[in-house]
Amino acid sequence: MTTTPLLSSRRPLIPPQMLNKVPEVTVYFWIVKILCTTVGESFADYINETLGFGLTNTTLVFSVALAVALAVQFRLRRYVPAVYWLAVVLISVVGTLLTDNLTDGHGVPLWISTTVFSVLLAVVFGAWYARERTLSIHSIVTSARERFYWLTVLVTFALGTAVGDWTLELTGWSPGTSVLLPLGLIVAVLVAWRLGAGPVLCFWVAYILTRPLGANIGDYLASPHADGGLGLGTFGTSVLFLGTILAVVAFLTKTQKDRP
Repeated sequence: MTTTPLLSSRRPLIPPQMLNKVPEVTVYFWIVKILCTTVGESFADYINETLGFGLTNTTLVFSVALAVALAVQFRLRRYVPAVYWLAVVLISVVGTLLTDNLTDGHGVPLWISTTVFSVLLAVVFGAWYARERTLSIHSIVTSARERFYWLTVLVTFALGTAVGDWTLELTGWSPGTSVLLPLGLIVAVLVAWRLGAGPVLCFWVAYILTRPLGANIGDYLASPHADGGLGLGTFGTSVLFLGTILAVVAFLTKTQKDRP
């Protein structure tokens, strides 16, 4: 009768399980993701340049806001659309600012930023897989996996910003034309997935590519007509996309169409 506590104490500790904290990958997921990446570009530019906060102050403000949003996200036991997508919007801004600080604040060439963030992403993926044996977002059911997930998301935004800006630097394309390259690459990833390529690899490649796609869409909408854009400005673009994000998230909250 005295052996039960002893046997119980020797059982291996199992990380507490929770419901998957990430939405299902539906068309709504990609729509809101692209909207968030556009906001990350336009809103960061609006606060930094138009309002004159400067890179350092803008980065501090949004980093604090992101820390608060992630603290709430980590305390939840299930996916809540409003909290999750708020964190994505804020992390898109912070990821953009990381690259902008290196480029504009410290004069780091974009090819170096691209290389550094590529290596960092590979390290994060390697550590995540070594510990959890999966990189699938359908299994974000422990705190450790959620930490890896959000760190990966942050690095992909910074990497996507660097890759997108570097591409524009090399090509000199207009805002409208620049949308076509990441869009074409995303279509290629979709075709590869349909033909049997690994879904996890295809997901993360597409996830990275949506960053330059969203940023280029933002530049196209915000740039003046003389530069080949639509002339909405960074404020108009931010308001338009933030409003659309709110509408889609409200729809998903009500219908639960992306509930895992």
